[in-house]
Amino acid sequence: MTNIIHIGCGAGFASDRPDATLRLARSLAKRSGKRYLMLELLAERTLAEAQLRKQLDPSSGYATRLFDFLDPILDTCIESGIPIITNGGAANPRAAALKLRTSLAGRHTGLKIACVLGDDLLELGEQNLQQWLAAEDLPGELISVNIYSGADGITQALEQGANIVLCGRVADPSLAVGPVRHGLGWAFDDWQKMAIASTAGHLLECCTQVTGGYFAHPGIKDVPNPANLDCPIIEISADGDLVVTKVEGSSGYVNERTVKEQLLYEIHDPRRYLTPDVILDLGQVSVEQVGENRVKVAGIQGHPRPDTLKGLAGVRGLWFGEASISYAGPGAVARANLARDILLQRFELLGPQLKPWIDLIGVASLFNDSQGKYLNQRLAQSPVVEDVQVRVGIVDQNRQLIEQLQAEVESLYTNGPAGGGGVRRHLSESLTTRDFLIPRSAVETRLEWY
Repeated sequence: MTNIIHIGCGAGFASDRPDATLRLARSLAKRSGKRYLMLELLAERTLAEAQLRKQLDPSSGYATRLFDFLDPILDTCIESGIPIITNGGAANPRAAALKLRTSLAGRHTGLKIACVLGDDLLELGEQNLQQWLAAEDLPGELISVNIYSGADGITQALEQGANIVLCGRVADPSLAVGPVRHGLGWAFDDWQKMAIASTAGHLLECCTQVTGGYFAHPGIKDVPNPANLDCPIIEISADGDLVVTKVEGSSGYVNERTVKEQLLYEIHDPRRYLTPDVILDLGQVSVEQVGENRVKVAGIQGHPRPDTLKGLAGVRGLWFGEASISYAGPGAVARANLARDILLQRFELLGPQLKPWIDLIGVASLFNDSQGKYLNQRLAQSPVVEDVQVRVGIVDQNRQLIEQLQAEVESLYTNGPAGGGGVRRHLSESLTTRDFLIPRSAVETRLEWY
């Protein structure tokens, strides 16, 4: 392959491992040709939380651990000519850029930092949002409204010489589409090539998931050294060949199975996966191992990008209360179930309008449902478990009532079955989200330089 570009991903979410990112930067620095490093640091509710921090402190609002990832790799990437692209700007890319300038303290004075803006619709004022968001559908106070924008701003920033591109809510795959368009000169409306670029971004966006993370199953899918997984790197050539590989070393691996799992991860329709840059069609895709930790992906198809973009509104006004009590030893299941029955009766008396969720951890939790049907099926099987936790979860606008129901769990110390102990209580604000569609023409992406 000729004219190959290399894109590595050093983070798949806000709490990923910065030490793996440093190994990635050093690995990319050893490669020749155009190289890029992307950091994916946002999730659906992250922006709402970031907006709350920004309201309290205008110098905050970017991803909480952004500089845990940036600081160790800056010198390596800048000296090696590796642009860094991240959505870690979150609700406040400008503040992130200013802090970055301060943290450099006179080093790399020629560094060009670009902020990709335009995704934050709150900057337009709430009165301009009513045509897309119906206030009556929102369960509380609107605190964030962001658009999943595409790669246009990233591409423009790189073409103008950006060393670091700080974005807000761009779509995850677009963090790679921008570098591909820049590195290979591909046109935004070459849908076949945009499909290849978006596939690269989708494979990279969860970072170590494609190198063995969220994959291991002992005895079935064993992963080498999962405590120190290495980051993925994708190689793309000018003729569209795409190979998934990783940082050199023995940690984790890239094989057909890891690639297939990540290809299908969070894909609603493999033949029509909507992204801001292209409609991706994986219906004819092929995955082939072509070397150790090297997998080729081919057969990718693309269709013209949608006329609308997805928006996400963050809403506050709800509270989440959690409380638990544990039972152990002989008859633990029966005692825990009696505690559950007592709580259901007390909750019906004190807050009949609420719909609490009660799990018996050790008997039914992850597979449980809000009506307890699965739990009742499990109880009918008379499971023998000697370590059970009764866990209650409640979401509502009435904080005082939630606290009252949490107290009911603690009251089981003296008002419940024998042997209850280890009560834990937690109350926090519950941020919810609502999605919507907006015409692409209504969103204006722009750059600011720092």
